Order: sequence, then structure tokens, then C-alpha cells
Amino acid sequence: MSLLASIARSIGDDARTILGKPAELAREIRYTVEGLREGTVSPKRVARTILATVGATIFVAALLFPIYWILMSALSGGGGSIYSSSGIRLWPDDFSLQPFLWVIGDLIVQSYTVTIDMGAQELFLQTPRIEILDVSDYGVESYSDFQKFLGNSMFVAIPTWILSMCLIVPGAYAFSRREFIARRKLLFGYVLFTQIGGGLGIAALIALYAMFVQVGLNNNRLALSAYYAATAVPFNTWLLKTYMDGIPVSYEEAAVVDGAPPWRVVVEVILPMSAAGLATVSVFTFLTGWTEFVVAQTLLNSGNYTLPVGLFSLVGEYSVPWARFSAFALLFASPIMVVYLFAQRYIEGGLSFGGVEG
Repeated sequence: MSLLASIARSIGDDARTILGKPAELAREIRYTVEGLREGTVSPKRVARTILATVGATIFVAALLFPIYWILMSALSGGGGSIYSSSGIRLWPDDFSLQPFLWVIGDLIVQSYTVTIDMGAQELFLQTPRIEILDVSDYGVESYSDFQKFLGNSMFVAIPTWILSMCLIVPGAYAFSRREFIARRKLLFGYVLFTQIGGGLGIAALIALYAMFVQVGLNNNRLALSAYYAATAVPFNTWLLKTYMDGIPVSYEEAAVVDGAPPWRVVVEVILPMSAAGLATVSVFTFLTGWTEFVVAQTLLNSGNYTLPVGLFSLVGEYSVPWARFSAFALLFASPIMVVYLFAQRYIEGGLSFGGVEG
């Protein structure tokens, strides 16, 4: 609980920091202007700062330009296009929110009837229909299957994360802190499994599909989660193990001297001090189930498609509805952007610390 509370406090601090950035920027500008007037701030230093800021802004704008282009396509009515013959525009000529409404339209909670058996008679309870937004008022005649794809993705990604973390955390701790038979061979095996790819990966996919069909699991989302967890465990275990290697053993020894049992040493000493590493592998394992496309398309039928496969299903044989495709893609990527926004500090700390010998 202390680890979760620490993570919650850190996320709250990050949110307050982000919200306070405009006020902080305004104070810095006022301080700089006053310093220039009083002569306490060098004009050359201000000029260098401005040039560096402009250069960084241009660089970030270049990185974000593809997202801007997709957003312009999503906000274009009349079907939209990802191509433009009239050059770059700050705002689309035929602005429309219909593509986004088409994507989220099926998220309206419909009414349903609950039947209660009371012996001699049945009692019917009708729940109200909750309309967040009636998209038919905006000319949207049909809805996407975004809700179904979202549910499937969550049903795959969350078990993937749970299964992965149940194996990664004890495995990383054992490799980092315990000596046992064949430890080095298992470590080399983990490294080997992190490097499997290319043609071997394609061959493994074919074998995997044949095996899943034989046992009747070719359309099972939990089986897909187990496969994702198996692929995520080697690299992330090695990453978390390397992070734990940098935690001084003296902390554990002090806890043991105080009478703490082994499980308490792990929960109250090792895991809180591994928050950055845990956050990093948590994000990586969740995204494994959230973004993977090839295996999901191979093993799942249309009724169990996840978001990446559902997005690909919008591609027609002769044309692509670019406005709807772009809106779908942006909403699919939004949770990933939010996760990285709040977990960036931990991910950077986990990756950078992972390269330091303890």
C-alpha cells in the first residue's frame, strides 16, 4: 500500500507541476524583464536562451507535425483525406467533429431490463437510458465498434500486465539477490529470448498459430494475454533485475537486523526503492498487450479484435476513410500519450539507472 500511495503522490505532484507551469513561466518573464531594465541580467544570456528556446520549439514542432497532420485529417468533413493539394493549413476548411462522433458514438449507455424472479411472479426493472451525447443530432447515422475493440484491448492488456508482473517482480528479485543452481544459465537464457526476432519470430508465429488451433485457443483473449506475458517477461525481468542490482544490500541487512521477515524486506524496502524500475516495466508490459498487432490479427476473429486490429479493419480494398481512420487512431493513441506524460520521469530513471552497475 505504501508503494501505491507513493506512486499516487508522485502523480499528483506531477499534475500540480504541469498546471503550475504557466504561472512559473510568467514569473520568469517578469523577472527577466525587470533584470534587463535594472542591468542585473545580461542581454546576451537572454538572447542565447531565446535562440535555444526557438530552436527547441522548432525541433519539437517537427516531431509533432505528423500528429498535427493526422489531427487535420480527422477534423475534415466530407470523408477527409490524408493528402492535401492546397498546402499546409492551420485549420481545415471543412471543419467537422463527425469523425470523432462516429468513433465515440457507441459509448452511450443504453437502457436495459432486469428481471427478478419472485416465485409466483416476476418483477421487471427498467434502467434509464443514459445519453452522454446524442450524435444523431450531428448527422452521424452509424457508429464504429470502438467500444467493442476498447473492451477487447483492456481484456487483453490488463491480464498481460498482471501475469507479467507476477513473474517479473519475483524473478528480478531472485536473479538480483539470490544465488541458486543454474542461475547464470537462466540469465543467459533470458538474454537469448530477448533477442529472438526476424525470420525466427515469423517461424515461431506460424508454429504458435498451429498449436493454438490444435488446442482450440486461436480465438481466446486470455491465451493471447498469456502469450504476450511470455514475450514480455525476459526483457523486463532483465531490466528490473539490473535496476535492483543498484540498490545497496545494506538496506536489506538493516531491515533484517530490525527483525523484518523476507517478504516484508521485499515489500517495504526493495519495491519502494524500485519504483522507477517498476513503473518502466509496468508501462512496457501494458503496452505489449495494448499495441501489438500481428499476433492479435493472426489469432483473433473479428468479434475479439483489439484496437490495433480494429483500426486496420477500417482500411478498405480500394479506399480508406481517412477522417474516421485518423480520429480512431488519435483516440487509440491518447491513453498511451497520457501514460507517458505522467510516467516519463520514472521511465527515464528506470532506463538510465538500468545501465549503471551497482
